[in-house]
Amino acid sequence: MPAFSSVPRRGLLLAGLGLPALLARPSVAATTPACSDGDEPTPSQTAGPFFKPGSPLRADFRGDGLPGEPMDLEGVVLSPGCAPLAGALVELWHCDSAGIYDNDGYRCRGHQFTDADGRFAFATILPALYPGRTRHFHVRVQAPGGPLLTTQLYFPGEPGNDRDRIWRPELEMAVERTAGGRQGRYLFVVAQG
Repeated sequence: MPAFSSVPRRGLLLAGLGLPALLARPSVAATTPACSDGDEPTPSQTAGPFFKPGSPLRADFRGDGLPGEPMDLEGVVLSPGCAPLAGALVELWHCDSAGIYDNDGYRCRGHQFTDADGRFAFATILPALYPGRTRHFHVRVQAPGGPLLTTQLYFPGEPGNDRDRIWRPELEMAVERTAGGRQGRYLFVVAQG
C-alpha cells in the first residue's frame, strides 16, 4: 500500500481504487499534493502565450517523430472529496526538445479523457529548457460540467525552479528515471460542476 505520511486516508482510498501500481512509489507522496475531504483544487496558473485550441484527441506524442528523451506522464483526476473523476478532460502541451512550441500544427499537443478510475497517461518527450523558464508542461483539466483548471507541472530538482517567477513546489510532479526515459506522475484535484 502507498505510504502517504500526510494523509493516510488518501493512501487507503487510492489503494482501494486499484491504483497502487500508479502511486506505490514513495516519491509520489513527497511531491504530490495531498487529497482529503474538502481539499482545495490544484492551483491554477497561466496558460502562457503558446496555448492553441483544437488539440487532437490522442495520448501518444511520440508518433510525431520527435527527437528527445522519452517521457511518460500519468496521473489521476480526483474530486475535492478524493473520488476519481471519470470522463475528465486532460489536455497537455509543451515545447519540443529544442525549446520550440509548434504553433502551426499540433506536435507536443493533445488531449484525452480519464478512464472510469480517473486515470490518464501521455507518452511524450522531455520538454527542453528555454530562456526565462524552468522545464514544465502546460495542462488543462476539467471534470464533466466543472470549471476549467489551467495550470503547469514542474520537474523537481531543476536548477531553474527557484529563478522561474511562476514555479510553485506544489505543482511539481513525482519524476523518476526508467529504462525507457523518464516517468512523471501527478494527482489533480479539481472542482466538479
